[in-house]
Amino acid sequence: MWQSHRRFRDRIEAGQLLGGELARRLPNRNDVLVLALPRGGVPVASEVAHALDAPLDVFIVRKLGVPGHEELAMGAIASGGVRVLNREVLDYMPLSDAMIESVAHREGRELERREREYRGSRPPIDVTDKTVIVVDDGLATGSTMRAAVKALRRMQPKAIIVAVPVAAQATCDDIRREGEADEIVCLRTPEPFQAVGLWYDDFSQTGDDAVRALLDRHAAEAKR
Repeated sequence: MWQSHRRFRDRIEAGQLLGGELARRLPNRNDVLVLALPRGGVPVASEVAHALDAPLDVFIVRKLGVPGHEELAMGAIASGGVRVLNREVLDYMPLSDAMIESVAHREGRELERREREYRGSRPPIDVTDKTVIVVDDGLATGSTMRAAVKALRRMQPKAIIVAVPVAAQATCDDIRREGEADEIVCLRTPEPFQAVGLWYDDFSQTGDDAVRALLDRHAAEAKR
C-alpha cells in the first residue's frame, strides 16, 4: 500500500491518481462500473471512470437514525430500494416496526429526491454481474461506505471494490476484515488521520449542480 503524507491538490487530482492505480490493477476490463457516493465522491469517481473507460453513476445511501438519537444509525437505505438494518443497535434500543417504517419512509423520500436531482429521468445502471467500484473522496469511520457495500451486495454484482484516495488505516483494515467488499484500494493511509479534509489542499464542497453536470457529461459520452 502506498504510504505518503503529501496532500492531494483537489478531488480531481485524487481521482486521477486513484484511476491510474485502478487501471493498473484492472487492465482491459469491460465489465467495470464506477459508482460514486455523492456528493464529494463524484468528482473523484468521474476521473476514475475516465481512466477505466467505464460508466459512471451515483449510489445514494441514507442512514436511518434512531429517533431522538439520530447520530446512532439503526440501518440504512440505498439506491435500488435496498434496506439494511443494524440488529445490534435494534437489540440495544428496540423500536416498533411502525417507528422503523416511519424513519425509512422519510429517508426514502429524500433518497428519491436526490436521485431525481442528480440523475433526472435516466434509470440507474444495472449492477448485476458487474465489477462495481465504489468511490468516495475518503474514509474516516467508513459507516456510509459500509452501508453502501452491504446494500450493493444484495444487488448481485460480480465483485465489489471499495476505492478511495485517502483513509484511516484502521477503517481500511476493518472493511477488509469484514469481507463485504472483495477488494479495497486506499491510496494513502496517513497517521494520525483525524479527518478526510485535512488531506486535500482544496476540499471545498461539491454542489448538487456540479454532481448533475458530471453525471450528464458521462451519460452523453456513453451515447457516442
